[in-house]
Amino acid sequence: MAIRLGDTAPDFTAETTMGTLSLHEWLGDSWGILFSHPKDYTPVCTTELGTAARMKPEFDKRNVKIIGLSVDPLKDHEGWAKDIEETQGVALNFPLIADPESKVANMYDMIHPNADSTFTVRSVFLIGPDKKVKLTITYPAATGRNFDEILRVVDSLQLTAAHQVATPANWKSGQDVIIVPTVSDEEAKTKFPAGFKTIKPYLRVTPQPATTPVKA
Repeated sequence: MAIRLGDTAPDFTAETTMGTLSLHEWLGDSWGILFSHPKDYTPVCTTELGTAARMKPEFDKRNVKIIGLSVDPLKDHEGWAKDIEETQGVALNFPLIADPESKVANMYDMIHPNADSTFTVRSVFLIGPDKKVKLTITYPAATGRNFDEILRVVDSLQLTAAHQVATPANWKSGQDVIIVPTVSDEEAKTKFPAGFKTIKPYLRVTPQPATTPVKA
């Protein structure tokens, strides 16, 4: 069964490169990103894990934990981690789930038979502190993920969870945001002291509200 936005992320206990963990307990009050890889020792996955490891400090700043998954066994992960450090110049610094029986992959609908009946597609699940799924992205096996985009979505989701705003197309942190239609003009004057510009009655923009950095 497909997991939809707003669903509770299924909990599980699994072996990882950093020991046995249970997802919900491991996440605690943090946000989380769970992303799958078709197979160990593959070129695109190697670059993705290196990129995620390199960007981990940015996710840490936002109180986001990252965890990967592959349907290969733990011993393969351990060997692959050495290749990742050698070729990408950064060591694997987050857990990588070993899922040789595809239990987690099936739980999260990561295997799409019309694409491949054995290996997972490149799934991404962004999970909030409430353990609800906030974002899902599915990439085909041959296309590497854009981790800058994933980080951008984290910024948007955390901002919009704290303020009654939405982010426009191609928005990046620091740019103007949109006041949601449920906020009246009178309310907006109080909620957004920097002021706002009315382009249409339903389209009002305001400078990005100040937010307190989220500590990990």
